[in-house]
Amino acid sequence: MSPDVISLLYIVGLFALLYFLLIRPQQKRQKQHQEMIKNLKVNDKVISAGGIYGTIVKIKDDTVILHIADGVRIEMLKNSIAQVRSESEDK
Repeated sequence: MSPDVISLLYIVGLFALLYFLLIRPQQKRQKQHQEMIKNLKVNDKVISAGGIYGTIVKIKDDTVILHIADGVRIEMLKNSIAQVRSESEDK
């Protein structure tokens, strides 16, 4: 094989490696996050990307209203919710 073909195969192999190690796992995490956001419901206990713990009181189109303390409610983008807490985490 000529050196040109070998260098081309090297570049193609490098891009394939980057795809499977970086791009594909990120797309999978993004799909899981979108699925979690789609399945949010009232009374879910969540943690925001900024570390705010709260309970969902109301769901709007792109935002949710969180109850974070007695008499304190904030409106937050759905995309800024990092995770939904399970019942076992609360105890």
